[in-house]
This record gives sequence, C-alpha cells and structure tokens, in this order.
Amino acid sequence: MENWQIIALSLGLFSLMGFVKGLLEAKKNNSFCSAGVFNLIGAFVWADAVVFGLFFFFFSLVSIVLNDFILFLLGISLFWLVRSVGETVYWLNQQFSDLKHNPPERFLIYKFFKNDSVWIIYQIFWQCLTVVFLLSSIYLVKLWF
Repeated sequence: MENWQIIALSLGLFSLMGFVKGLLEAKKNNSFCSAGVFNLIGAFVWADAVVFGLFFFFFSLVSIVLNDFILFLLGISLFWLVRSVGETVYWLNQQFSDLKHNPPERFLIYKFFKNDSVWIIYQIFWQCLTVVFLLSSIYLVKLWF
C-alpha cells in the first residue's frame, strides 16, 4: 500500500467511527452537540458526523479502489470548498439574526473579539478557507487532466 492509500484508509476508518458515534449520539438526542475531534471531517455537531462520516468513508474507499491520489485530494478540496462557503453563509446569517443559537460568549475567540465581531471573524476565516480550497481545487483539476 502506498502512503496516500494508508492516509485514505485512515480517513475512511476515522470517518466510519464518526458515523457510528454520530448515530449513537443522535439516539440520545444529542444531534446538535459538539462533535469534537470529528471537526476534522467537517462535522461540527453529531448530526454532521452521521452524514460526513458516511460520505468520507465511501469516498476514501472509492479513491483507494480506483487507485487515484489526485481524485482523493480533489474530493477533499472540493468538500472543504463547499463546506467553507456554507459556513460563511451560516456565520453571516448568525450575525444578523435575532435568533442566537451560538451566543458569542461561548467561543474561545470571544476573549479577543467581543460582541458581533465574533461573527465577522468566523465569516472571514471561512472566506479565507473558501479561497484556499477553490485555488487548490482548480490546481488539482489541472493536474488530473
């Protein structure tokens, strides 16, 4: 097995664990509690872990079966491109919504950025990730063809 395949297999198994843990947490009505370490696969709450865990498990498996390293990297890049756009929109909406699902005091960065600036920091963080993954996706598509 090549190094990238070991990484893909590790990601797949980690994601499968996230899927199972997400299902167990959902059964305990914890779907919207923090998914901790599974943030690495874009799962910020347990409901995310169920969907993204299954997605990354099968995606890793397909990449290994097809023996395509560029496909593996491109898939991860495109996932984070779409996820970061979604998170940018989420935090933009959070800033201007009267409903506060995530009070600013709850976040670690609140020590440095008070009040609505928390939402702005999260927006620009995700915008930066959008740019990074858009560029990496374009580059990887070029390599793939």
